[in-house]
Amino acid sequence: MLTLLVEKIIEGRPHPEQGYRSCLGIIGLERRFGAERLEAAALRALEIQARNYPSVKSILEKGLDKVPVPKSPDRAPIDHSNIRGSRYYN
Repeated sequence: MLTLLVEKIIEGRPHPEQGYRSCLGIIGLERRFGAERLEAAALRALEIQARNYPSVKSILEKGLDKVPVPKSPDRAPIDHSNIRGSRYYN
């Protein structure tokens, strides 16, 4: 997952060089937190679309890599007469 996170960071920048420092910082977190926790944090970062060094560091510091991402409840769309919908704006 760490490899995929690094790829997403580099792809998400207009110039790949802009993502190098962020990636190096994330990879450096392995010394402090360990490879297993870093992989789990990378997975969580990908799930919540957090693709930067401060986000991954925060996930590790707060122990969120050990907690599963809560799933949003599946709800039916609201059907009400006041809701205009996309046809209203055409």
